[in-house]
Amino acid sequence: MRILEEMKPGNQTTVTHFLIWGFGLHGKMKLLFSIVISVMFLATMIGNSLIVGITAIDSALHTPMYYFLKNLALTEICYSLSIVPKMLLILLGERKIISFTACALQLSCAILFVTCECFLLGVMAYDRQVAICHPLHYGTMMNRDLCFKMAVGSWLSGIPVALVFPIWLFTLPFCGRNKVDHFFCDVSPVLNLVCADTALFELLIFMATVMIVMIPFSLIIISYLLIIHAVLQIPSAVGQRQAFSTCAAHLVVVTFFYSTTGIIHLRPKSSLSSNMKKMVSLSYTVVTPMINPFIYSLRNQKVKQSLRECINKRLLRKQMIFSLSSS
Repeated sequence: MRILEEMKPGNQTTVTHFLIWGFGLHGKMKLLFSIVISVMFLATMIGNSLIVGITAIDSALHTPMYYFLKNLALTEICYSLSIVPKMLLILLGERKIISFTACALQLSCAILFVTCECFLLGVMAYDRQVAICHPLHYGTMMNRDLCFKMAVGSWLSGIPVALVFPIWLFTLPFCGRNKVDHFFCDVSPVLNLVCADTALFELLIFMATVMIVMIPFSLIIISYLLIIHAVLQIPSAVGQRQAFSTCAAHLVVVTFFYSTTGIIHLRPKSSLSSNMKKMVSLSYTVVTPMINPFIYSLRNQKVKQSLRECINKRLLRKQMIFSLSSS
């Protein structure tokens, strides 16, 4: 293993690389785990890419709901690309190191995309609320300009936090400590290496996290209270079920996403064991991006119909090309 730190005058050690501890697996277990993660990563890329492609190509899906789904899928793609490929390299390779700069960049990307997803989930709840509570004015209220501003706002919302806190964290002294007990550079494992008083940092990042979580979560709660009130006014039980069914997928993902990310990010130095933190982190870094396309869209009849039409068009085009070339 190469030297992971340099000595500066005055016997002060400066960390230049971090050792990513990972899951501590060996032999067949490591290989099996790597294969499972690789398959899940591939499914994430294919599923989310299909959503982005279909919602962009098919004009029937050019509605606010699918526009936000496309942005959510893009977020999942970017988030997975920032973490999983490096994790697989560390799992399969002998060199389990990441440079100081790459670690800081990975943390910034993680914060940016998690924040973006939080706000997108809030925006999607508002979209469902308008669709159910104000169906006759839906097209006017959720116009293209507003949808664009909401999507851009969600993407930009995490930039201040993604810049300020990683820069601050990586300017703190590490005193030669470089073993990150995690599978990627997250706030909690890197913070544990700092050999200085981190009380102010922990307080401010906690306040920022609460704001990031509570602003969209409050919008979600208010939206669903209005949805429940509106649905209960529907006289038929069938109509009520249909209205609630349009929100079921969103509720599942919101519950799963907020419960897992909250455990980790609301308490950077929580009492959870290291292995438990890794498993919780694995759920929202690998599992959630993979299942979101299936929960949200790939089980949706309009999306499946659009997929079939696109596949049929491509097959028909290939048959026509083959027939022309044969003749």
